[in-house]
Amino acid sequence: MKWLASLCLLVFATIAHAASPEQHYLDLRDRYIAKFSKAPENDETYKQHDAALRELADVLRGLVGPVTIKGLPAEAKSSVDTLYKGDSGFGHLDGLAFASEGDRMQAVVTTTPLLKHWLAEHRKDGMPQETGAALLSDRFYYAAIQDSAFAKYAELPIAKPASVSAAVAVLGVRGNGDLKGMPAEIDVVAIQGERVYFLAASRAVKTAEIPACEKVWKQMMARKVPQDAMAREDQAMDAYTRCFAKEAPSQGWFAAAVRKAQSQLDLLPLR
Repeated sequence: MKWLASLCLLVFATIAHAASPEQHYLDLRDRYIAKFSKAPENDETYKQHDAALRELADVLRGLVGPVTIKGLPAEAKSSVDTLYKGDSGFGHLDGLAFASEGDRMQAVVTTTPLLKHWLAEHRKDGMPQETGAALLSDRFYYAAIQDSAFAKYAELPIAKPASVSAAVAVLGVRGNGDLKGMPAEIDVVAIQGERVYFLAASRAVKTAEIPACEKVWKQMMARKVPQDAMAREDQAMDAYTRCFAKEAPSQGWFAAAVRKAQSQLDLLPLR
């Protein structure tokens, strides 16, 4: 009879898996990715692609539920920009996307199952698999919402509302080239129940150079090892941002950055 009980458990597990709304979305998304990644690029295919993105957005609305974020338009679209593998923007975090004019503020709202699945999809890229670690990683903010790279300069200690299980804010620089500069972007992530909010604001705060960290940068760049210039710059950048994270709380602008991050959190519909 043990085999019968095991079979029943397997059947129930299969039914539960098939009934998952998130799995329905992922199956639909993956079918479209397979279709468009090998389809000829022409006007008809582009029309079908846009229709597929709208369909995915409709499914996501059912998954996530109604969302209103202060300061952002009410209408949301799919955060998945493209279903063509290899395209710039492929592989963004699945969710409903909101954006202000000029994309100065962007938000993605998703569910914890979709977040965990997305982290697993990016495991090969070095993405941390534990949610808390991922939210403190540069890689999360790089891959989740935009096509531009992101360098985390400091964590901002925001007050976590009692209703949420996690609230993280980071200060950093985003760009397609040199990521050494004065950090001005603040990204905030909050998890409440099965819902995940990600809000990114560019040019959110004004910061300043930290002389001690500039000194670290120059010392690292002056080293002769490693000989490869790119590797040497990567090591210098790591040392520079570590210094910045350590020294940032003592800077005159840091309190304003924390207040700005807290105000971003307050834009989210946390109950």
